Amino acid sequence: MKKMSGIGIWEFIARIILRNRIVILCGIVLITVLLALQWKNVKFTQTEANLIPADDKVNVDYNHFLRNFGEEGNLIVIATKDEKLFTPKVFQAWSNLMQKLKSDKEVSLVISVDNLQELVKNDTLQSFELKPFVNPNKLNDQKYLDELKSDFFNKFPFYQGLLFNKETKAIRSAVYIDKKIVNTKARKEYILNKFIPEIDKFYKETGIKPHVSGMPYIRTLNAKTIIDEIGLFIGAALLITSLIFFYFFRSFRATVVAMLVVIIGVMWSFGIMGAMGYQITVLTALVPTLVIVIGIPNCIFFINKYHQEYHKHSNKAKALQRVITKTGTATLMTNITTAVGFATFIITNNDLLKEFGVVTTINIIAIYTLSLLIIPIFFSYIPPPNARHLGHLERKSLTFFFDWIVNTVKFRRFGVYTTAVVLLVFGIIGIYEIKISGSIIEDMPKKTEFFEDIRFFEKEFDGVMPLEIMIDTKKKNGAMKLTNLRRMEELEETIIEIPELSKPLSIVNVAKNFTQAYYNGNPEFYLLPSSQEETFLIPYIKNSLNNGKDNQLKSYINADGSIARMTTFIKDENGEKMEDIEAQIRKKVNKLFPSERYEVIITGKASVFQKGTKYLLDNLLSSLLFAFLLTGGLVAIMFRSFKMVLVAIIPNLLPLIMTAGIMGFLGIPLKPSTLLVFGIAFGLSVDDTLRFLAQYRLELSRNEWKIKKSVFATFNDAGISMFYTSIVLFFGFSVFMLSSFGGTVALGGLVSITLCFGMLSNLVLLPALVLTLNKTLANEQEFLEPTIDILEQSDEKLDELERNK
Repeated sequence: MKKMSGIGIWEFIARIILRNRIVILCGIVLITVLLALQWKNVKFTQTEANLIPADDKVNVDYNHFLRNFGEEGNLIVIATKDEKLFTPKVFQAWSNLMQKLKSDKEVSLVISVDNLQELVKNDTLQSFELKPFVNPNKLNDQKYLDELKSDFFNKFPFYQGLLFNKETKAIRSAVYIDKKIVNTKARKEYILNKFIPEIDKFYKETGIKPHVSGMPYIRTLNAKTIIDEIGLFIGAALLITSLIFFYFFRSFRATVVAMLVVIIGVMWSFGIMGAMGYQITVLTALVPTLVIVIGIPNCIFFINKYHQEYHKHSNKAKALQRVITKTGTATLMTNITTAVGFATFIITNNDLLKEFGVVTTINIIAIYTLSLLIIPIFFSYIPPPNARHLGHLERKSLTFFFDWIVNTVKFRRFGVYTTAVVLLVFGIIGIYEIKISGSIIEDMPKKTEFFEDIRFFEKEFDGVMPLEIMIDTKKKNGAMKLTNLRRMEELEETIIEIPELSKPLSIVNVAKNFTQAYYNGNPEFYLLPSSQEETFLIPYIKNSLNNGKDNQLKSYINADGSIARMTTFIKDENGEKMEDIEAQIRKKVNKLFPSERYEVIITGKASVFQKGTKYLLDNLLSSLLFAFLLTGGLVAIMFRSFKMVLVAIIPNLLPLIMTAGIMGFLGIPLKPSTLLVFGIAFGLSVDDTLRFLAQYRLELSRNEWKIKKSVFATFNDAGISMFYTSIVLFFGFSVFMLSSFGGTVALGGLVSITLCFGMLSNLVLLPALVLTLNKTLANEQEFLEPTIDILEQSDEKLDELERNK
């Protein structure tokens, strides 16, 4: 039983590893092959990230809207401001482009100036008919095109804001993708293989580069960029960590084994995602790189400990066994805390974060296991390290750095605490400056052409991000009653007054267009019908809506006429104002549509995303609190002292507050990408704390409970590894700053900064707190005696084991 308790269990594990090397290596190869077979199941998600639980009212309302009107994000817009559009050659090329797009099976409808249908009345059938606006036989006549241009801008107020901007003369076409493929792989294949080549063909023929945007287009190119960057991150992470690793250890063999461990870990990460049926999302795309960045510190600790042990007694077998027995517990504990930091995402009640939490947690434990098994076995087969390989243990620059830390902790603790308080105040002040962003596109690559096009449409057509208002009159054909149309018109007037929103589109516009058509297309009659006109207009409208599968006007009213849809677009840069905008709309809605007679839902992708960000913030704060409690629990188990829990938490809380303060002062908003910083950084930063405290606990037994001596002995044993791992993590996360996505750049930069603060905090503030509280902590030492009895015997048992061999 004694072998299975305390350090005895690690002696047992060391024996198993070193005596069954071939079996273990074959097992690793077999698992790697089996997981590699699962790679075929790894696919990129075709749906957008939804940060809100399915049963939340926000999603219930949004799904209610989708059931009535279908997928809202199926519109692609193509625009230009070039005056040459209304010249024979260019107009013909534009017409050919639109006809080709309309012929594609993936496209349900194309609305463009060249195929525009003019609404005219048919008194015989008591309905309205669609008549072609353009005569294709006159397209070579410049005079005709000039008249066409004038009529287009002056006779069709219905299409103002939809197809043209009268003030700037910008013109666009609307391409509606089949709603059935919007969230499938077919959408991506169509955009990349058919749509974009046709746009490029038009550009080559005319020299006019169209601006293209819309949710299907944005999502496709955004996803493609994410996939392309996975390889960039993995390659950059392997390169930079291998260079740093070689610089630290000056050993090609040590670098090779470390790279072997993390490469197998990356292979496993893809296999685990495939085996679990998880798709690659904007979060899980980071997992392979995280495996590299988190795996290298494990390799550093094991290899550094091996070099330290061999440097002491020049016995390779003893050094390898002690690598496992002495480093196994501390490294396991730190990997568990890192895994727990990511596992807290599992409790957020959100599928996207749950999958990210599950995958990262499993992979962190997997990379630890690979390090524990492969590194000792690898070094058992090669010659022991030479003097050059061990030179890093006595590097002068490193010695100078640690001498400075030791002297600071010994003689300048008051300065340490003063600096900590100043930084704390700085961080708290900055926190009050932080804003919450609800922008869908803020994290998208800003240097890409499609992002510039988004800004073009925001300027010319007030955005491409839809905000939907669904008005349920609870009566058949209630949405078409003149009284309700007038209520909706008044609501539209309120929306138009909000500068962040575009002119809305609804059944009101349809009714006004019908009135204009009834009066032979006179734009002065683009009005709602009067009470007298309603009697003879409504039959025309009903008959028209029931005819023609290409009638796009059906988009604004449901099948039985009880529910009306009003669509406006919001400039995404104003995502942070979404809450105030909705409040303004809701105030007017409550006045016009009493809740006892109407049900009005405000939804849309822009609204759902902004609310999802706030939901994520609340859940991540809860998960971060859970991580603090769990870390405190581990420290309490180690030391059974509340004071030691505070000593462990404070050095890790300070870097988080500092980073939050920097975000506030630099204007970096809280958004899904930056919210992840705190959970990730805490999970990694607390590793150094637990490594320090675990080693400190061992040193207490070796130094007869002399706290000061034990603290500085801890520096000698664990300090170098803590420094090395922090440097690797800093540069490892810095590779994310190579991304073209603002969110990924912010994630990499902020985590790197936080880990830098965390390293200094754990090397300076943590030991300073232990020394300051040494008297009261010493009084609590008796609780450790049963554990210490085991620890004191550890070295003797190892020596005895070697002698018996």
